[in-house]
Amino acid sequence: MRPKLIALADCNAFFVSCEKVFQPALEGKPVVVLSGNDTCVVSRSAAAKAIGIKMQAMGSEVKRLVQTHGLHIFSTNPALYRNLSRRVMQTLAHFCPTVEVYSVDEAFLDLTGFSERDLLDYGQQMRQTVKQWTGIPISIGIAPTKTLAKIANHLAKADLKTQGVVHFNDQTDWTQVLSQVEVGQVWGIGRHTAEKLQARGIKTALQLSQADPDWIRRKFNVITLRTVLELGGLSCLPVASTTDPKQGMMVSRCFGRPVTELTEMKEAIATHTSRLAEKLRQEG
Repeated sequence: MRPKLIALADCNAFFVSCEKVFQPALEGKPVVVLSGNDTCVVSRSAAAKAIGIKMQAMGSEVKRLVQTHGLHIFSTNPALYRNLSRRVMQTLAHFCPTVEVYSVDEAFLDLTGFSERDLLDYGQQMRQTVKQWTGIPISIGIAPTKTLAKIANHLAKADLKTQGVVHFNDQTDWTQVLSQVEVGQVWGIGRHTAEKLQARGIKTALQLSQADPDWIRRKFNVITLRTVLELGGLSCLPVASTTDPKQGMMVSRCFGRPVTELTEMKEAIATHTSRLAEKLRQEG
């Protein structure tokens, strides 16, 4: 049996990157995108991070930085983000027949059988092609399991020396990396589970990977057990190129103020109905 190889392609600051596609002059400048009704920050550029803007920072607070730091602020634009997300995923499909769209800005690729390739070089080809065809920068983590691919991807984003691609292979000693990852940051480990693990002395991803599987099964659940096995290099979560049919769809947005005119309400309903019809057509 061929060893599993899974890549996670993740768009960098996706919403901000989408805005930059149509306004290239924003490159290198502090930029944030706010959630619906401009409540809080949901995406930020590297320059915005550098001036201390946190994720989920209140919109009313960051607006004060427009004059003092030249901050550029955008309201969320779901239609634009969906369109560019679709283009990114279609581009990734040129490199691998099995692509699982995990979220609007993330996808898993099953690279099993690609082991004869130089996967670092192949990852760079993916990055360059996605950037050229869509304008969106991505980072890629490659590993034997989804959980390790998540960690490799995080390292690809955080360490500029990696040039956006990290590959954990059989020759890689990833124990040093896992020792630096807090157990609460591991994909699949929720806050309550992390607290219970920390109370039992398991504070890093490396310690979790070395935990006794039988003890994990008794004290926690099968999901945590799968995470332990995945951290150890045993793939328990396959890449699925298809998803179950959706049982329902919704397009919504809060008005943020009372609506007193019937005409305005009719316009909103018509707009949302049109967007919902678009989503229905995309699902066939």
